[in-house]
Amino acid sequence: MWFFFFIVTLAALVALHFGWRAKFLAQQNLATSEMDVFQKQTQQTSVDAKAQQQILFNSMLEGLLLLDRNKKIYLANRAFTEFFNLKTELRGKTLVEVLRLHELDGLLQRVETEQQVFGHEIKLPELSERWLQVNAAVITNSTGEREGTILVFHDLTRLKQLERQREEFVANVSHELRTPLSLIKGYVETLLDGARNNPEVAERFLKIIERNTNRLDFLIQDLLTISSLESGRMKLELSPVNLHSLAEKVFGDLAAKAEAKKTSLINELPELIANGDVNRLDQVLANLVDNAIKYGGANGAVIVGGKKLENGALEMFVRDDGPGIPPESLDRVFERFYRVDKARSRDQGGTGLGLAIVKHIVHAHGGEVWAESESGKSATFFFTLPATTAA
Repeated sequence: MWFFFFIVTLAALVALHFGWRAKFLAQQNLATSEMDVFQKQTQQTSVDAKAQQQILFNSMLEGLLLLDRNKKIYLANRAFTEFFNLKTELRGKTLVEVLRLHELDGLLQRVETEQQVFGHEIKLPELSERWLQVNAAVITNSTGEREGTILVFHDLTRLKQLERQREEFVANVSHELRTPLSLIKGYVETLLDGARNNPEVAERFLKIIERNTNRLDFLIQDLLTISSLESGRMKLELSPVNLHSLAEKVFGDLAAKAEAKKTSLINELPELIANGDVNRLDQVLANLVDNAIKYGGANGAVIVGGKKLENGALEMFVRDDGPGIPPESLDRVFERFYRVDKARSRDQGGTGLGLAIVKHIVHAHGGEVWAESESGKSATFFFTLPATTAA
């Protein structure tokens, strides 16, 4: 009896042991499977994080450069490579090897000493002007040991261009104001010193004073106009405008100036109807025709023409028979105060803002403006306007 009980107990223990072992192995397999899944998820998360980091770096407008403790490139984002037009692999190379800009090598030496440098400006040695601002700092670990260097590059080119334009604008306005003011002051002083007692001399001086005060008035009006156009404060009053009739009106206003130079004014415009501000379009045509008379040849002709384009827009032109415009100046003639021939322009008068005003008015109408010419031949100014079906 006791032997039978021992056999049953032993069998139960064996069964329990193998049952527990099977359960343990099953749990161990499950744990291993879960660990594999976790490791795969962790690896995927790490890959995703690196991908997101790369996307973030490449989406930055600033150029980002990371150097290791040996001053070799560890990471460079897309903006950095585009700033310097780099196409080759950068990792593991030094800045001098990649860019050959010794100024940046000097900047790295400064960072080593000062730990950080902010607002350092460099001009790239390119044909087109390019400026970058560099901020740099040393990267250290928890124990204060140097791990590498980070450099951030910001494009300053547009700011530099605006700064230069502002300086040129102030200089040009000062010059344009100073010239007539100096003449007015000089002739007034001469009149006060006794020239007013000679009627012929006094009348001649007063006419010079009047001409220069008009020049000042034109300059101030043009400055106010271009300021309003550039700031968007000027509102256009749109209505159907007969361009042929408008050209006739402008010819009438400038007839005396054309007659003095023996210039023929020819209106070849068909009956085109534009959707525009009649006063501003009058200003556009008047500036272009006035320039054509001024810089065209004596005993020559100024022609105004145009046509309707396939897309429905209207294209107009004003052509003179003067010496033309050099190719390098065609893209700049619409800049404020830009003069192709400074000496000749001063003699002819004008504020230097006429073509800039033309450009802004045409753009405000949704059109385009450009010039075509060959040096030594005539110049033609084109502009487009939206059409209207109204009669």
